[in-house]
Amino acid sequence: MFAKLSDAAWTRRESLKQLVAALGADNMRWVGGAIRDSLLGAEVNDVDCATTLMPDDVMERCSEAGIRTVPTGIEHGTVTAILKGGPVEVTTLRRDVSTDGRRATVSFAETWEEDAARRDFTINALYAHPETLEISDYFGGLDDLAARRVRFIGDARQRIREDHLRILRYFRFQARFGAELDAEAEEACSELASTLKGLSRERIAAELTALLALPDPHATVARMRKLGVLQQVLPETCPAHIKALGELIEAEKMQGFEPDPMRRMGALLPPVVDIAQSVAARLRLSRAQRGHLSALADRTPADLDQPKALAYRETPEVAIDRILLQGGDARELNGWNPPQLPLKGGEIVERGVDAGPRVAAILRKVESAWVNEGFPPRERVLELLERELDG
Repeated sequence: MFAKLSDAAWTRRESLKQLVAALGADNMRWVGGAIRDSLLGAEVNDVDCATTLMPDDVMERCSEAGIRTVPTGIEHGTVTAILKGGPVEVTTLRRDVSTDGRRATVSFAETWEEDAARRDFTINALYAHPETLEISDYFGGLDDLAARRVRFIGDARQRIREDHLRILRYFRFQARFGAELDAEAEEACSELASTLKGLSRERIAAELTALLALPDPHATVARMRKLGVLQQVLPETCPAHIKALGELIEAEKMQGFEPDPMRRMGALLPPVVDIAQSVAARLRLSRAQRGHLSALADRTPADLDQPKALAYRETPEVAIDRILLQGGDARELNGWNPPQLPLKGGEIVERGVDAGPRVAAILRKVESAWVNEGFPPRERVLELLERELDG
């Protein structure tokens, strides 16, 4: 049973009413994810709008109403309205003229159905009137949503040839919403998997990380490998790594850790630093993501011996992930902040040690003993210092 669209808080935002007043209710429809997620009772983050108005007209009307706009994708008919409740992408009705699997040439359309026909999945092609909230469904999206079925609009192979990234989008949406598999979609994704090689690495990385950030993508990732899709984007992964991902997800659930895409990507790769660095470079991950993935690949069984010592040497995030990846219990690190060594180099100098390398060496030895003893209080640190000075 669907939730009522009118129950969704976003439909009552004053900022959206301002946008409707500016553009005219009959000239626009809310579309896509906001409708889908609202019907499922899920949280809505982004609201998108389709309109019969041309981009210049959208910007002019918004300006007259005191709404700032940014031409974020004006070559494709998209203008972003900057509203108090959050930005809204306003896109003129479109139809594809030509596509090459990576980008499309579009022209403006005249009907809502034409616009819906160029979208990827039926559950993403739902339109709602901004005042009545009446839903227009041209391709059976409501039935598919009720069945938790992710289905391409029209011919699945044609949709994929228009944009190869739709293969990865299919699996991400299937992992999030799907229950009943669509045979045509699965076959098309498998048959056209090799087309993923022509996509930009950034787009592939964005879809992979979005998939791995979902609550439980294990079954979907396993099916991607079975269908020959995963091998196109993450060839380093073998069946043992798929199993490791499932075990990691269960450990996260049991120990109360939120999903983390880099941790899960670490499970899908061999624990070899060079491989992690190669994958991170190939996917053009951010510097922080590259460093994190490499640190996870450097894991060893010794990580399980002293979790807090590991967290102190690395970071709590790295320690948690390395422990979880090896089947250990990381709960003691949840919310734990590493303490600071209660000793300064100046205190060593005050005890008669000349400033320089020897002070640094003594400080490192005291710190190492302090960490190994489980971060005892300052009194014990001073004892460790005296022992070091006497030695």
